[in-house]
Amino acid sequence: VLRVRAELTPRPGYGARPVRWRRDGNGWHADGTPLRLRTDLPVTVEDGTLVAEAELRAGQDATLLLGYADPVPALADAEELTERTADSWRAWSARGDYTGFAAGAVRHSALVLRGLSYDETGALLAAPTTSLPEEIGGVRNWDYRFTWHRDAALLLLALFRLGHAEEGRRYLRFLLGICARQHPLAPLVGIHGHATEERELPHLSGYAGSAPVRVGNEAANQIQFDTYGHILDAALAYQLLTGELTGPQWALLRRHVETMAERWREPDHGVWEIRGPCRHYVYSKVMTWVCLDRGIRLAGLLGDGAAPVDRWRRERDALHAEVLDRGYDERAGSFVMAYGGTEPDASLLRMPLVGFLPGDDARVVATVERIRADLAVAPDLIRRYRADDGLPGTEGAFLLCSFELVSALVLAGRHGEARDIFDRLAGRAGPLGLHPEERAPDGTALGNFPQAFTHLALIEAALNLDSAGDRDALHAWAERSAAAAA
Repeated sequence: VLRVRAELTPRPGYGARPVRWRRDGNGWHADGTPLRLRTDLPVTVEDGTLVAEAELRAGQDATLLLGYADPVPALADAEELTERTADSWRAWSARGDYTGFAAGAVRHSALVLRGLSYDETGALLAAPTTSLPEEIGGVRNWDYRFTWHRDAALLLLALFRLGHAEEGRRYLRFLLGICARQHPLAPLVGIHGHATEERELPHLSGYAGSAPVRVGNEAANQIQFDTYGHILDAALAYQLLTGELTGPQWALLRRHVETMAERWREPDHGVWEIRGPCRHYVYSKVMTWVCLDRGIRLAGLLGDGAAPVDRWRRERDALHAEVLDRGYDERAGSFVMAYGGTEPDASLLRMPLVGFLPGDDARVVATVERIRADLAVAPDLIRRYRADDGLPGTEGAFLLCSFELVSALVLAGRHGEARDIFDRLAGRAGPLGLHPEERAPDGTALGNFPQAFTHLALIEAALNLDSAGDRDALHAWAERSAAAAA
């Protein structure tokens, strides 16, 4: 005999009001929500919690159908729905053809990204959770249920490389829709293309007493120039792989390239969303260089003779020279977080990955070593920065940066070190193969979960280890694919 018990406790309004269940001809319905349940189990209601339980003997089964549809499908359709769902996931997984280094972890990470994708628009959630703390008991609790454009190029390249071109096309269409509606570009949007205002929920105590709990994200109102570079990088990859960008789509992108040609000398809030005054963040400058560089290349690919390419090229080269002059601190012996500062910044691990400098350039190698020396909390765990960000407490190691250290070491020719760090990081996955946003030095998961950009960076690191080349494997693959198609 097997005793089965299922409990369902909706929390509309983030638990701000109680739930009343009622039964009608379509099953059980939670008032004030579209949530419905059908089941062949006996049901009771206990203080807003619906409880379905029974004892099952050999050969018996039970069915629960939970959904937002009205009516919920009939119980007789449950087995067919289950099979259709499983077949859909199997068919999607079968399209992936990667068999290289860490293929299992790469394919699993692709499944995570598929689960975080929103079919109606093509958007990708950074994470499906809000306010899981970056420090247990602290205030670093943010809502990540949005699409961040900093994931754009890496996501699009990963989808195409792993055999999921349709999802890549859908995501690019989503990005272009944002480009059409926003000027200037916001660094993040909701899955329908709009962001919500940040607010706190004082009636919730937070995970392990980590308050406040926040919904919405104020970073949507920040100026983050790296956004433009990520989107133009994605657009170039898309054009190389498909050749499908249209004239009107390029006109939208061209407008944003022109914006950066005019504004790159201004400060911004930076990729890490530090809630303080704008500064001349080096990573923002690097990604603005990417925006101009990719814009120049796209104009050539699309035969746009009217684009002011010569001026864009002058601005791109002036920006490159300025970063080398003002972004590298001779006393610190590395590139730094912002002009005039000395703090290290792990976002700079991406410099060779976007082609700003070669991975074995002495300045890049020195920066990698400084980041490891100053920001590592374990051999494989790297914090984002150590600068004062105006918040109390300390966050954990940022797993995006930890996997990007792997890629940076590969491009520096240090494959053995890179492989060792990758194996350590991959071994930290939870029992379901999922990775959070951050980890404490002792390995405790921190931040929102599962985190899309952690899994994206894992894929990138594995592909770089697989190719062990002197260029980022995903960008190099896109260019090889374009040359082969030509």
